Amino acid sequence: MSKAQALFLDRPSLYPDDLDFSALNDVAHWQDFDSASDIKHCLSETEIIVSNKVLIDAAVIGDAPRLRLICIAATGVNNVDIDVARQRGIVVCNVRAYATSSVAQHVFSLILSLGRKLFSYREAVIRGRWSQSPFFCDFEEPIHELDGKTIGIVGFGDLGQAVAKIARCFGMRILIAHSHNAESRVGESDFQAARVAMPELLAESDIISLHCPLTDDNRHLIGAEALSIMRPDAILINTARGGLIDERALLSALEDKQIAAAALDVLEEEPPSGNHPLINYHADNLIITPHVAWASQQSRQRLVNEIAKNIEAYSSAQKRNVI
Repeated sequence: MSKAQALFLDRPSLYPDDLDFSALNDVAHWQDFDSASDIKHCLSETEIIVSNKVLIDAAVIGDAPRLRLICIAATGVNNVDIDVARQRGIVVCNVRAYATSSVAQHVFSLILSLGRKLFSYREAVIRGRWSQSPFFCDFEEPIHELDGKTIGIVGFGDLGQAVAKIARCFGMRILIAHSHNAESRVGESDFQAARVAMPELLAESDIISLHCPLTDDNRHLIGAEALSIMRPDAILINTARGGLIDERALLSALEDKQIAAAALDVLEEEPPSGNHPLINYHADNLIITPHVAWASQQSRQRLVNEIAKNIEAYSSAQKRNVI
């Protein structure tokens, strides 16, 4: 059976230099493009499109009469017009749970960096403060252990559960935000964690970590009201979606020391403009990383391999990760 003609619209967004694409090469003939503006002239022969973040809207789908499969190189599918694809009989599939370990480890990298004041103490060494200390150490800022602390997890899918497993190893108490849409999950009781209402989670947690998808219902879930409920020594972590946090309210809370600190891997605007208020806030109670929690080499390689498996399944008339 001949290989299908396929387009990978934004392969560079996977930073592919350290990745092996042989699994993808085995299942299709590929053309690569850096942006959607290049593709219209060749959509007429395309059977498969792979996109990470490039928009696959009704116009793109309409220009691709032979299109049969859209593979999203991510879990979220908000960049695809699902309704139009279904009307055309086009299969849409995503990749799931490929970055679980990477994201969970990034969460605790952020938590530990803030709690142990790693950046401040590194700066102290660079600036010679340790060399000038009258003692064997230079200790001017309090640092904290995680043992006995309470972590509140908002969103208890694969990522939330992975964070809970690590938290348990640190001896932390675990709270899970109650959701009316939450289904009972096998093994959830293993975490010895209580599902609680959001206000209770906000009030009781030393650390709050967000792991839910962004919806119309939870946009700015963490706004001025939620921040006012949080403890003044609380830390907020967001590796999910930027829109879950009202960024202006967060900036105000950090400036006023209403909460202790925050660490974000996502913002509402990505990439952010140079005058983004949080980007230009340089106090040591905020860490921002550039949406890289997912991006370990192992995670990105799993992503590539999973896309190949989705295409292989489709070619064999099997459903795999179909939306």
